[in-house]
Amino acid sequence: MRIFVSGATGVIGRRVIPLLLAQGHLVTAGVREMPASWTAARLSLKYAKVDLFDADAVKHAVAGHDAIINLATHMPSSAWRMVFRSAWRQNDRIRREGAANIAAAAREGEAIRLIQESFAPAYPDRGDEWIDEEVPLDPARYNRTILDAEQAAREFSGTDRTGVVLRFAAFYGPDAMQLRSYVDALRWGWAMLPGRPDGFISSISHDDAAAAVVAALNAPAGAYNVSDDEPVTHAIFFGSLAEALKLGPPKFVPDWTMPLFGAVGPTMARSQRISNRKLKQATGWGPRFASVREGWPETLAGMNGG
Repeated sequence: MRIFVSGATGVIGRRVIPLLLAQGHLVTAGVREMPASWTAARLSLKYAKVDLFDADAVKHAVAGHDAIINLATHMPSSAWRMVFRSAWRQNDRIRREGAANIAAAAREGEAIRLIQESFAPAYPDRGDEWIDEEVPLDPARYNRTILDAEQAAREFSGTDRTGVVLRFAAFYGPDAMQLRSYVDALRWGWAMLPGRPDGFISSISHDDAAAAVVAALNAPAGAYNVSDDEPVTHAIFFGSLAEALKLGPPKFVPDWTMPLFGAVGPTMARSQRISNRKLKQATGWGPRFASVREGWPETLAGMNGG
């Protein structure tokens, strides 16, 4: 299959590319700048330098591909910048304008499949109830444009065309910016995330997320949660991470600190026990790590370079 991947140099995209190549697909990486480190090591990979806000350029780049995988995002450059609404403006534009341009170009270029990334923590707080894809999204203002991106994928679907939305849970991995912030805070004895200790957090490792993207090439049209099998409470999330770091149990930040987390605080504080059943049943995909408890040791080893 001829596959175009936007966001190819991101934390998920750079893991998806080798998986697709290993399966024998012909892959074009859509990039803003040509990654010098790839040119020698990935001779079988094609590149397209493309501005997602230039509709004509996008049409030219995706023409002739059977499937389009849109993983393009623009996350704030540091954990502390995430609290500012202004830090999300470029990401908003990518999800509003970029996703629409990609979907339109995919239709015109006669692609038969479009996979669009989305954000599972946009679900509402449901306490300890399981959340499946039938639960309506309730995004905060800072990430409301995920609705635009998802709509673009839905509108792509039609006769002989399949639009798939992947709602990723909270990422973690050796190169996860926010995980480094958590580790630093734990060394000072704090769990640096708002919300109740008994509230649930749903996670997915970068590698498991990438495998889910590849599996979605065989999924029917629709939205799918990409989460691990066993969401854990905030207490277990940070307690197990502290244990893996050989640290004592952390203290949790009090409710009055919520404003310090800015635009993202209320979303981060939600209790979300997200189910991955639909994707597993549709594709046979399953995460290698059932929960963060199993994933921490390998993740921390990767952070330390060993």
